[in-house]
Amino acid sequence: MTPRPWQERVIEGLIHLCGISSIVIVALIFLFLMKEGIALFRTESVAAFLAGDRWYPISDPPRFGILPLILGSCVVTVGAIALSVPFGIAAALLVSEIAKGWVKETLKAGIELLAAIPSVVLGFIGMALLAPVIKDVFHLPTGLTALTGSLTLALMAMPTIVSITEDALAAVPRGYREAALALGATRWQMMHRVLLPAARSGIFAATMLGIGRVIGETMAVMMVTGNAAVIPHTLLRPVRTMTATIAAEMGETVRGSEHYAALFAIGIVLFIISFIINVLADLFLHRED
Repeated sequence: MTPRPWQERVIEGLIHLCGISSIVIVALIFLFLMKEGIALFRTESVAAFLAGDRWYPISDPPRFGILPLILGSCVVTVGAIALSVPFGIAAALLVSEIAKGWVKETLKAGIELLAAIPSVVLGFIGMALLAPVIKDVFHLPTGLTALTGSLTLALMAMPTIVSITEDALAAVPRGYREAALALGATRWQMMHRVLLPAARSGIFAATMLGIGRVIGETMAVMMVTGNAAVIPHTLLRPVRTMTATIAAEMGETVRGSEHYAALFAIGIVLFIISFIINVLADLFLHRED
């Protein structure tokens, strides 16, 4: 057997080192969150923290229930995904299967440009243009609601979903399309019954990445959701998310205080939610394989 060149062994070693470094960095981040956040649970039970419906960190006595923040994050995320996934898949089908020539290239460039817009700019757009429209349409005292947050985040998640879904559709062998059309299927039937099922792993991965993009967003949701730490009963009420709470309050806390530890404990919850989402996505994709 011919020995491998040293360059190949070096590159392979670097790739292994990068992989191991990523795992170590993630583990260190989790340990740091645990170190700073675990202090809260010396005075607050885990159940009261997770299920409490009052977030009053500077009252006397302070209340550290994050149920309104968890529900606020879930409502905004579910709303954004419910809006962005169907539109994203439709847009990917348009770009991949229907549009041709300069139209296709223009659409692709527009989607890539949308992905490059900073979240604070989209937050300004949501606050200045979208919120007044929602206020007038639904006759609300304020347009800064969960619905405004969902629409803004859907706009942010859509480029990710469209790009990955389009790649998944393009990876479906051309023979699938030709066989379906040869059997008498219409173009819509070919896309609906052949292409989408064949690309479902990629579409699922795009959706999970979209969820990750939405649930981790901070600046835009802080600008358009109203920042009210109350349990949301409708999309037309202000809400507050976990990420917005950390960003808004971390600069005001005293290092080592209960409030400081509570914000890190919220970070632990966010970390666990992100981990569960990634594990579920990985299990689904491996099952498909």
